[in-house]
Amino acid sequence: MVIKKVSLDIVAGVTSKLPETDMPEVALAGRSNVGKSSLINALMNRKAYARVSASPGKTQTINYYNINDILYLVDLPGYGYTKASVKVKEQWGRMVERYLKGSGSLKAVFLLNDSRHPPTASDRQMFDWVCRSGYRPVVIATKSDKLKKNDIEKNKKIIRQTYGMKPDDVLIMTSSLKKENIEEVWQVIESVMT
Repeated sequence: MVIKKVSLDIVAGVTSKLPETDMPEVALAGRSNVGKSSLINALMNRKAYARVSASPGKTQTINYYNINDILYLVDLPGYGYTKASVKVKEQWGRMVERYLKGSGSLKAVFLLNDSRHPPTASDRQMFDWVCRSGYRPVVIATKSDKLKKNDIEKNKKIIRQTYGMKPDDVLIMTSSLKKENIEEVWQVIESVMT
């Protein structure tokens, strides 16, 4: 996709009423520090539009990025951030659940996983949660540039098995740094927009 316009249109916090939008939405979920902001920047072909942070847990709101006035990339708060209080984690969880169950424009959920590691218990819980909300997560394995070539297929298999993915579930290995398979992610996004 040729990116002509990008804007952060909506920021919804814990107490915000979630908006009803008139454009398709693709949500991105993942653990804190999985590379969500980097992937969003790579998809938008921008260097630092979504804030990338060395310290996890920065995204505490649901951020709606308007792409070309035809799509919202929706950045969900990262989960698994150990320094967040139990109360804050519960608030984030309720906010994400409200979004997954309440958005009438949501077309797909991309679940990000660090390609170097098997999914954690909280990753598996999120995968199941997304499935129970009526979506089959598209798994985006990030930071694949940090893997040795001969580990890529092995790690893909581990990720698929750990999540219990079906044969036709989509798994894409990506590198935001090297822009690897970003176009493939766009192809999936475009396929669900209609």
